[in-house]
Amino acid sequence: MKKETIGIIGGGLCGLTLASKLKKAGFSIKLLEANDRFGGRIFTKDVEGTKVELGATWLWRYNKNLIALGKELNIDFFEQQMDGDALFEAMNTNEPQRFQLPPNQEISYRTKEGTFQFIEKLAGQLTKDEAYLDTKVLAVIKEGEKIKLTTATGELYVDKLVSTLPPQLLVNTISFVPELPEEIASLANTTHTWMQDSIKCAVVFKSPFWKSQGLSGVGFSHVGPFTELYDHTSADGKTFALMGFLNGRLAQESQAIRQEKVLKQLHKFFGEEVKEQLVSYEEKVWNEEPLTLFPNATFLSPHQNNGHPGYQKPLWGNTFFIAGTETASDYAGYMEGAVIRALEIVKML
Repeated sequence: MKKETIGIIGGGLCGLTLASKLKKAGFSIKLLEANDRFGGRIFTKDVEGTKVELGATWLWRYNKNLIALGKELNIDFFEQQMDGDALFEAMNTNEPQRFQLPPNQEISYRTKEGTFQFIEKLAGQLTKDEAYLDTKVLAVIKEGEKIKLTTATGELYVDKLVSTLPPQLLVNTISFVPELPEEIASLANTTHTWMQDSIKCAVVFKSPFWKSQGLSGVGFSHVGPFTELYDHTSADGKTFALMGFLNGRLAQESQAIRQEKVLKQLHKFFGEEVKEQLVSYEEKVWNEEPLTLFPNATFLSPHQNNGHPGYQKPLWGNTFFIAGTETASDYAGYMEGAVIRALEIVKML
């Protein structure tokens, strides 16, 4: 009996997890990724040996599916460093205040070799005939029992299709024949895309000087430019950085201005050693990523319509499935949700 061919649009965590599971189940896989890299919103940047997370970063003990996937892929985790005092800035005119972090806070974990380990190991299970980079899907056409995918470089036929793109990106960048139901298009256009508002920055240093000050590296600010800050020392304690989130309004500024503002704020928090120990400033403005976010003037609250039941029903006679972390039944909008949704689709298929 000929194996069914499953097309997968998107090579992020959900798409690659789905491809891995379906391949092991005996399906033929065709995964199409528009970008020149796999990973989607997982983006670990190597800065002269220092790995900084400019995309998805943390997991928690209750992320059972993500942890199980990590074990399956021989990926190790370590506890987020939180020892020492934190700093809080309420006003520009006041110095940051020191305070002790609550001892009963939920422990978060990071991936020892970088979150991209998930992507690298999953993608490594697929051949060049199964997973394609730089292959943007332009049109999806139902032709009898087959689905035709049109790309900039050619056409491909599959038996069933799964999209793991953010829903809003899906309905606005790919044409469909027949057109998708109006209720799906409307739902997708009011579904918040995870990280669409995020600007992540990481500042790499020669040493973790904040620790000698009795500080954890954790900082919060009501005035910005960064709103949250965390220690980003590597698991082996050999590379050092501070990583955090910037105020979303700074997306309108240039990288040079953002960098200047962040370094000035870090100097206010930690003193002269910021200048003395500085190696580099890195950042990722996620709303500038055309393969992540479709520009929409409509305000969407965080996680709006994430996990909506409207995404659970397959289309086109059970041959087209809308997936991705935003559509997961649980933990929608997180890495755990991406894995959950991949497992949900596997069961449907």
